[in-house]
Amino acid sequence: MRYAVVMTDRQPVLFLSHGAPPLADDRLWTAELCAWGQSLTKPTSVLMVSAHWEDAPIAVSSTTPGTPLLYDFYGFPERYYRVTYDAPPAPELALDVARALGGAVAQDPKRGLDHGAYVPLKEMFPDADVPVLQLSLPTLDPAALVEVGRRLAPLRDSGTLIVGSGFTTHNLRWFGGMGADPDAAPPRPSAEFDAWAAEAVSAGDLDALIDFQRVAPAAREAHPRTEHWAPLYVALGAAEASGLDATSVVDGFWYGLSKRSWQFN
Repeated sequence: MRYAVVMTDRQPVLFLSHGAPPLADDRLWTAELCAWGQSLTKPTSVLMVSAHWEDAPIAVSSTTPGTPLLYDFYGFPERYYRVTYDAPPAPELALDVARALGGAVAQDPKRGLDHGAYVPLKEMFPDADVPVLQLSLPTLDPAALVEVGRRLAPLRDSGTLIVGSGFTTHNLRWFGGMGADPDAAPPRPSAEFDAWAAEAVSAGDLDALIDFQRVAPAAREAHPRTEHWAPLYVALGAAEASGLDATSVVDGFWYGLSKRSWQFN
């Protein structure tokens, strides 16, 4: 595990592989996320862009205290539906997001945080004392999402941590279920795409990353649908002005899926 301590007022940008609710039972992964959270200068707020919310025009989640979490998963043991994460709402951040995006932002007053947001945040900021707002994916087009990230980038300077939450590879046909070995060797397409992604992000090769479906090995196997890769592009856009200086903080595989996650300083 590798992580970098942020030494300036500007918040970094993260892309993390968020896992399913049973991530909470994985000692290694929870320890990695906990250490990552502790390494960061505490943000004033968190803006989450999760693979699990696609909505156009672009929208933000509830800013009303006590809005329930969205348990957007099926077939898991009951205990996963009793998890809570009572982070404060972020109405001021919602206004800042609307200004940054030119005012064209809807709000879903009933939408709480989905598992792409609260599952990792519960490990990274367990005290739930940082206001959180979730932003929808208005499209899966990489170039358009990079532009969204560029517009959001100034929020970093006011203490907002921008987090893209997806999965570096996401093909549920590889997922053997809870009876399988989470640490088993990944399928070759998952490993090939992960290696390419690590190299492309390290190189800051934005053109290749945008064109991943054509240039990346096993791209269509790693992402039969691209919603779990799409949040990376918001993160890339938000980090571009500061140089796409990336650190691979978490790596390895979980039930065959790459959990690689990056911090852009």
